[in-house]
Amino acid sequence: MPEIKTYKMLIDGAWVGAADGGLFDSTNPANGKIWSRVPEATEADVNRAVEAAHRAFSQGPWATMTPTERGKCLRRLAELLADQSEELGRTESVDTGKMLKETRWQAKYIAEFFQFYAGCADKISGETLPIDKPDMFVFTKREPLGVVAAVVPWNSQLFLVAVKIGPALAAGNTVVLKASEHASGAMLEFGELVEEAGFPPGVVNIVTGHGDPCGRVLTSHPLVARISFTGGPNAARHVLENSKRNFAQVSLELGGKSPFIVFDDANIESAVNASIAGIFGATGQSCVAGSRLYLHEDIADEFLERMTALAGQIRIGDPLEEATQMGPLCTLGQLEHIKAEVAHAQTEGGTVLTGGKQPEGFDEGLFYEPTIIDCPRQNLRIVDTELFGPVLCVQRFRTEDEVVTLANDTEHGLAAGIFTQNSARSLRMADAVRAGIVWVNTYRVVSPIAEFGGFKGSGYGRESGFQAMYDYTRPKTIWMNTSDEPMANPFVMR
Repeated sequence: MPEIKTYKMLIDGAWVGAADGGLFDSTNPANGKIWSRVPEATEADVNRAVEAAHRAFSQGPWATMTPTERGKCLRRLAELLADQSEELGRTESVDTGKMLKETRWQAKYIAEFFQFYAGCADKISGETLPIDKPDMFVFTKREPLGVVAAVVPWNSQLFLVAVKIGPALAAGNTVVLKASEHASGAMLEFGELVEEAGFPPGVVNIVTGHGDPCGRVLTSHPLVARISFTGGPNAARHVLENSKRNFAQVSLELGGKSPFIVFDDANIESAVNASIAGIFGATGQSCVAGSRLYLHEDIADEFLERMTALAGQIRIGDPLEEATQMGPLCTLGQLEHIKAEVAHAQTEGGTVLTGGKQPEGFDEGLFYEPTIIDCPRQNLRIVDTELFGPVLCVQRFRTEDEVVTLANDTEHGLAAGIFTQNSARSLRMADAVRAGIVWVNTYRVVSPIAEFGGFKGSGYGRESGFQAMYDYTRPKTIWMNTSDEPMANPFVMR
């Protein structure tokens, strides 16, 4: 039997187990076998991590480093990430079931995000104000908030860490990162690179555990100034309730049920390929998955014929093998949820065009076939239920106004895809669809330069981009009296 790896948490520059010695198992979703054990953080562990981050922010060398020096630490971290992308990717694949060729690419690409924020660190500036009072010089400066609680899910953990702690550290904050209980390994190995990059103890702390007590104590801690959360809406409600205790600033990214709209003038080959990537890439376990496909009725039959043929050819298998095109789901809960929702959709009149079951020949692992369901009505439950798996709901439309109504008839609002060769229509649709990210004739692309975030039930706040730097700071206004005259008697009105 392969050796089971035991991890430790990073708190105040030391690698430690849980205070009570508690551990929980992490299972490889491709074969159902335990491959690692992770500390189950206690309330005392989380308190230690937050207190360490607060000391590093207010007393340690981090507090006196110049922005340029902070940028150098981030730049070194970026170089290490690029060098270690293969190892980090392999750990993430074993832990989550995501394909190695995707995880190692993502691990290498997020180095670009840390490089970006390394360059941003000394670009934050205030302003002078043309004040309406004589003899006053008034200016603003922006200061870091303090301790940031960063809570990330398992599915794109290295990417989400980059867009959270990259700007937070560049702005001068310190961080306590809670890794997902479903897959903590890559986060803890990332912590080793943080140490090697030269960040002082306590600047980045990584704790592992479940929502209670680990997440609850972290997001309600009185020393936490900001919470950056990515996850599901139910957990987000607990985060908001917890933040009432500390009045921390909160940003939420909660996933979506993104519309993918194809007009009759679209390049069908391009749209089919993009839709395949948008829903079956990462086994559909992406917050921006294009899981609602709206096809103009004139091209719907041809489009579906092409797409079902390609979906049926997707190679399912071991995520560590280069030939694999789609790996397993990460958790048993996801698999059971998808099976139940697909079955329910059929009772409501949905037709499975391809997939709809676990593949044959996979006795171990959490695999599910690429699935396309023809939905006769918008009010099928599956149409607005995020499944976080390789399941696509399809509907047809006739007019632009009709598809705008369908696309916006959702609790979510994270992303949308629009395929048309009519540039005027693409701009109209980009304005009309209520989503924080709109891709036109492309899908599922990101950049450190571009912000992303959602509307409605997909949360609020934005990540990535230069503006994120300012979200991790607060302005301070400074008034300076430039007159040599003494201040007037306050009890003599003039």
